Amino acid sequence: KKAVIRRLPVVETLGCADVICSDKTGTLTKNEMKVVKCFGFSKNDDEILKTGALCNNTVYDGKVFKGEATEKALFEAAYNEGTVSEIEKEVYSRIYEIPFNSERKLMTVVHRKESGKYITSVKGAFDVLINKCDAVLINGKMVPMDERYKIRLAEENRDMAKKALRVLGVAMKETKELPDKVEAEKGLTLVGLVGLMDPPREEAKESVALCKKAGIRPVMITGDHILTALAVAGELGIYRENDLYLTGNEIEDMTDDELKKRVPFCTVFARVSPFHKLRIVEAYKNNGSIVAMTGDGVNDAPALKAAHIGCAMGLNGTDVAKGAADMVIMDDNFATIVEAVREGRGIYRNIKKAVHFLVSSNIGEVITIFAAMLFGWSVPLLPIQLLWVNLVTDALPAIALSFEKTDDDIMTIPPLKTETSMFSNGQGLKIALEGIMIGMLALIAFGTGHIYFDAPYEHITGRTMAFAVLSISQLVHVFNVRSERSIFKTGAGGNSLLVIAFVIGIIMQVSVITIPLFASVFGVTVLGFNEWLIVALLSLSPILIVEIEKLFLKRGDS
Repeated sequence: KKAVIRRLPVVETLGCADVICSDKTGTLTKNEMKVVKCFGFSKNDDEILKTGALCNNTVYDGKVFKGEATEKALFEAAYNEGTVSEIEKEVYSRIYEIPFNSERKLMTVVHRKESGKYITSVKGAFDVLINKCDAVLINGKMVPMDERYKIRLAEENRDMAKKALRVLGVAMKETKELPDKVEAEKGLTLVGLVGLMDPPREEAKESVALCKKAGIRPVMITGDHILTALAVAGELGIYRENDLYLTGNEIEDMTDDELKKRVPFCTVFARVSPFHKLRIVEAYKNNGSIVAMTGDGVNDAPALKAAHIGCAMGLNGTDVAKGAADMVIMDDNFATIVEAVREGRGIYRNIKKAVHFLVSSNIGEVITIFAAMLFGWSVPLLPIQLLWVNLVTDALPAIALSFEKTDDDIMTIPPLKTETSMFSNGQGLKIALEGIMIGMLALIAFGTGHIYFDAPYEHITGRTMAFAVLSISQLVHVFNVRSERSIFKTGAGGNSLLVIAFVIGIIMQVSVITIPLFASVFGVTVLGFNEWLIVALLSLSPILIVEIEKLFLKRGDS
């Protein structure tokens, strides 16, 4: 399974989702990072790659690079350029690490060199890192940072981001004394920028288009630079020219009411923290949207919990995120979320079909008994016959209906509204009329059998015919319930379990009437050819009647 549902009510909620908030890296993209460009003021990129390899947790066993995708890309690029071997020659030993987090947007590692000096390597978001740098590295020399360098670096950062590259800044400093964790990220020298390409998933673009067709708004929420996010979102079709976008800093300056007014028009949120994700989810919810939200980190748990459908990542997600989520995406793929929505809609529709069939069938049984009592007729069905009808014609077909394949048009309709009842939009009236139809057919069979085939003061033939028509017409009617389209277009096949349930039901019903042992138990009599012919015509008539109903409803809709 590509998705695991952890809570059953999510099935119904999936059919109502109208906003999917998705992370970029690994969900909309392949998470297969590759260094495609480095920028610095030195003649070559060696120092940039060397710093990236130092501030890294990747392990290379001689065959495979193991680690987080971004770090693997940096380490592999450095390895291919030979800078990793240079690090090994100088015999660096790691002293401590300050891990990356979404608040600081930086990672820092301090090593001790063979000479006894300490080298601090830092990588992270350029717009954060630049404010911690006092100098810039130019051909091995540290030159004081001034506006010229800042402007040139900012321009290069924007150019890379516009090309959908994930941009990281790398910086370092060398000290005689071991810096503490407070001072480690101060007084740095900017070494350069690294641009990494993470190709979008091929299936993501199709899934985004399918979302929009289904009335679902796909939204990208990422910690990357806004220009990178816009470039990737534009390529996938999430972002369009007139859409709005917000950054974490802008969200920080907004009140909840201001954010609520903006989110319906936003498709991209960049440089956001887990707390911002929570505020975004709450803003969509306050606008009446049903929100699905992805997350993988411990800090994402509050947003996953707050969303109507929390989707944790199965490959890279933490146990905390999975525990807080309603659904776990086993392949970390946006397309799987969309497929889960499709399946959720299909399951809900099948439940609706089963309810439609059961209620209309039971109304038919009630009408049969109630109308006979109202007109002062003899009882058309015995209690044991009613129990048999409920057992044979209700249970098996209703179960088989739940295995109906998801309709091809399921993702072309708008999302369901949570307040919408199964009996809204005329569905309740339709079910009632179909129930009345089944009851009337059984009463016609009862009257016909009593008048034309029963001996005076007897009702056994009429009762047998009513029993047969009530059960068989319900078995036939189940094929009407399968689809809103004509049965002549959908066909009677496509669901082998339903066909099997129909055949078993017919065999069991005919056996009860034709086998003397069963006939005596159920109080019925053997029917002749003419009686069976009438039973067959009445039992098949729901097809014609409902086809006429569907035709008129279709004309009304058009």
